[in-house]
Amino acid sequence: MPRAGLNPDAVVDHALALIDAEGPDALTLAGVAQLAGVAAPSLYKHVPGGLAGLRRLIAIRVTKDLAARLRSATDGLTGDAAVEALLRAYHGFALEHPRRYAALPQAPSAADDELLGAATALVGAIFQVLEGYGIEDSEAVHATRTVRALAHGFAALTIGGAFQLSEQLSVTQERMIAVLTAGLRDWPTGRV
Repeated sequence: MPRAGLNPDAVVDHALALIDAEGPDALTLAGVAQLAGVAAPSLYKHVPGGLAGLRRLIAIRVTKDLAARLRSATDGLTGDAAVEALLRAYHGFALEHPRRYAALPQAPSAADDELLGAATALVGAIFQVLEGYGIEDSEAVHATRTVRALAHGFAALTIGGAFQLSEQLSVTQERMIAVLTAGLRDWPTGRV
């Protein structure tokens, strides 16, 4: 019988606490079980597939959380303001949760409908922002890839400690946003 109060969401909460504290490589069923106050075999009642199943649930949660953050940040905004809010929210999420950000799948399996749905929501937040520029069809795909590459690259490099020079990172971010928004204003719309 499953332990009262323990369910898949609670197990993911414990797993994310472990990842936040010790990093993604520290994720084990034994470690999560210890945080949950149960024996490791008890987790199988809540997380089918063991550690692989838990990693999948973590990927879904982190992807959904980032998508929600982006949608919330850009709600009611259009054009340059929306792009700036999206990039700042993306970078902010990654810096607040650098270890769980590492659990964000960059290429989710098309065979996993739930994970693919979460990833679609994440990319959809970017597509929605680009609507303010009138970018459509295949050009919207190219522009979304550009925004995503820039957002992920800046976040990953920041988390990895790649920016060691004394110039302020916030100024770099402002310049990056200015370059991107200028490029998006001049982007081919895809309209015929």
